[in-house]
Amino acid sequence: MKRHNDTMIIAVDHGYGNMKTANHCFPSGILAHEGEPTFPDNLLYYEGRYYTVGVGHKEYRPDKALDLDYYLLMLAGIAMELKDAGLTSADIFLAAGLPLKWARTQKEAFRAYLLQKERVSFIFNFKKYDIRFAGCEIYPQGYAAVAAKAAELKGTTMLCDLGNGTMNLMLLRSGRPDISRMWTEEYGVKQCVSRIKDALMDTFHEKVPEENITDFLIHGTADISDEYLTVMAKAAKEYAQGVFRILREHDYNPRAMTLYVVGGGGCLIRNFADYDKRRVTFNDDICATAKGYEQLAKLTLEKRDRYVS
Repeated sequence: MKRHNDTMIIAVDHGYGNMKTANHCFPSGILAHEGEPTFPDNLLYYEGRYYTVGVGHKEYRPDKALDLDYYLLMLAGIAMELKDAGLTSADIFLAAGLPLKWARTQKEAFRAYLLQKERVSFIFNFKKYDIRFAGCEIYPQGYAAVAAKAAELKGTTMLCDLGNGTMNLMLLRSGRPDISRMWTEEYGVKQCVSRIKDALMDTFHEKVPEENITDFLIHGTADISDEYLTVMAKAAKEYAQGVFRILREHDYNPRAMTLYVVGGGGCLIRNFADYDKRRVTFNDDICATAKGYEQLAKLTLEKRDRYVS
């Protein structure tokens, strides 16, 4: 969280797999209750209803404003950031983002969704929060994660933001984004997880908990049988090959450009792909995009101040 005059800048990265703020990450799942639940962990109370935050994952939908879920998840993320700062009330400038392909067409609708109320009161983990939204900016997902390091990038770089639902690509020339060369592909980590589930079912006619698969993808191994690991590794490698196939379709040339990988799916490339380690950089900070949104928002507000004065 950053400060601009009397306003707190809070960034929220509305991922399909996880919600991220500058300092927190939790699953993009939410469960509504008719009354207060028996186990009140990560409990949100908003407009007369209880919600458990961080249960499962959000169903993939290109339009994130189709229901109230992402709004409620955002309130929980804001509460976490305010708690860190010892605050229960604040004027907030919100920084968020959308996949590159949809940022232009959905930007205004998503901004209106996030700012549907100027003043909001809610309770999170039995603490009441009163906030006022002072504004919101929507930035291109992916580039925000590398914006702070863009000046260090030389030559031509392909930026690959591999998330749970989408794979966002952007060409950078000496760290500057080429807005004519950016793409969003529906080829995220969830497709890899589905591929592994299908391979295990086809081979063993059995289901494996998704937690085991996620652990395997993150670490390259898991505490399960070697027979399962063999099948899972084959499926993961096929998915990783697909990532590089899509990169090549968008003119990625590993000998002429470097690859900069961000997003939670970067572990798939590191653990299962064949690549030149000297020409691929990984940003393993899961909150890097949210931190980038905050930095861009602060620059936006400072620029507005200079323009007004």
